[in-house]
Amino acid sequence: MDQDGANVRYLTRGEDIVLTPRFSPTAPEITYMAFGQGDPRVYLLNIVSGEREIVGNFPGMSFSPRFSPSGRGVIMSLQEGSNANIFVMDLASKGTTRLTNTEAIDTSPCYSPDGSQICSNPIGVVSLRFMSCRPPAGPAKRISFGDGIYSTPVWSPRGDYIAFTKQAGGKFAIGVMKPDGSGERTLTEGFHNEGPTFCAERTRHHVLQRPDGRSGAFPVHHRHLGA
Repeated sequence: MDQDGANVRYLTRGEDIVLTPRFSPTAPEITYMAFGQGDPRVYLLNIVSGEREIVGNFPGMSFSPRFSPSGRGVIMSLQEGSNANIFVMDLASKGTTRLTNTEAIDTSPCYSPDGSQICSNPIGVVSLRFMSCRPPAGPAKRISFGDGIYSTPVWSPRGDYIAFTKQAGGKFAIGVMKPDGSGERTLTEGFHNEGPTFCAERTRHHVLQRPDGRSGAFPVHHRHLGA
């Protein structure tokens, strides 16, 4: 659809539950997770031709996909028993590279704009949820330390902010912080504010908001981040 909600066009047929669609930065494609029968799978869909394919037929679930900055790879989480680790698949060769090897559920990976860092959302013991950053082949560094549950991290196109969803005190909120974890602040609070993503022009971000008592309404809010 357009940014104002006009010209809606459905790309899937409604037979499966479809989540986390993400645009390719270089091609008319999206990657998303879908599940209907069997385990959730990551798909690649050409929005012009309508052709779709599974991004790797892995055992167990695959989920939380995003494109690499070059558009040549998809980073995602793959279930391994009770754990989930982060892998990246080269879309040309179909080869996969493991990026994490943890005993947690590591999910919601997102590249920095230059591809040098990955922010993700490890879920460890006692349901502790925080955010960490790492080079693609290096150790992770925790960057979130506030109260509450952090999820859905996403890098700004400039690389100067990471936006996230936070649950605390029975509320959902959208916030931002610097990539080193400093400067955390809340931008919106609401009944079910979640899943931020940045606009291409870099000065605003979009929030998925579910207002109280209204099912299926998803207005988009624009918030200026400032300098």
